[in-house]
Amino acid sequence: MKTRKRFLTHLPLLSFLIFGTINAQQKFTIVAAANLKVALDSVNTVFKNQNPGINPQITYGASGKFYEQISSGAPFDLFFSADMDYPNQLEKNKLTSSKIKMYAVGKLVIWSKKTDPNKAKINSLLDASVKKIAIGNPATAPYGEKAVESLKFYKVYDKIKNKLVFGENITQAAQFVTTGNADIGITALSLVLTPNMKKEGGKYYIIPQKSHSPLEQGCVVLKHGKNNANVLKFYNFISSKKAIAILKYYGYDTATK
Repeated sequence: MKTRKRFLTHLPLLSFLIFGTINAQQKFTIVAAANLKVALDSVNTVFKNQNPGINPQITYGASGKFYEQISSGAPFDLFFSADMDYPNQLEKNKLTSSKIKMYAVGKLVIWSKKTDPNKAKINSLLDASVKKIAIGNPATAPYGEKAVESLKFYKVYDKIKNKLVFGENITQAAQFVTTGNADIGITALSLVLTPNMKKEGGKYYIIPQKSHSPLEQGCVVLKHGKNNANVLKFYNFISSKKAIAILKYYGYDTATK
């Protein structure tokens, strides 16, 4: 009888611990490159419809910033980077718990509401009317880094470097152009294909990929997400036919290796 009473006394605590553990697994944290915002939100919607009760929480920003936070012990479970370098470095530092998966290849575009970049292409950045050119911060945003590579490839970087304004990430760089704080910008094709950017009525020109190293984007399960079946489920879902279709819709190439 005493044993039974003791069990009943501890039952609420046991229930709390059990359900607390289940809830912790159902809800997990994804950090992702800013260029993925609409595409990955769409993927997440489909994922949640297929997996009721699982609730991924996604935060977007600069890949380099997330790398720094993960390296400092931030409790993130899954990382979608805008490049392969940051995941590779995390793997070297033993902060990952899965293979690194290349889930997409991004594309750079020149975008503006004031002019049509298709006419002068890269030289549209040299137009006398252009006073400010927005790009992602090359120190933390891979799309910004590739933008600088392209500018140097076409030998226009030195001519326009004093006009560059840096967004903390590629989304902020695009916002500088949509709000008129910059005349033109180099951003991600995935962003200009979103409904909000389309409403702005701007024009874009896809920068040839020969001008920069490939924008191969990698994802990896982090050490904090180890042994969480739901984290692994989302990691695998990004390679599903439905997820690939969404990524392609937003302009990504999806060849994996």
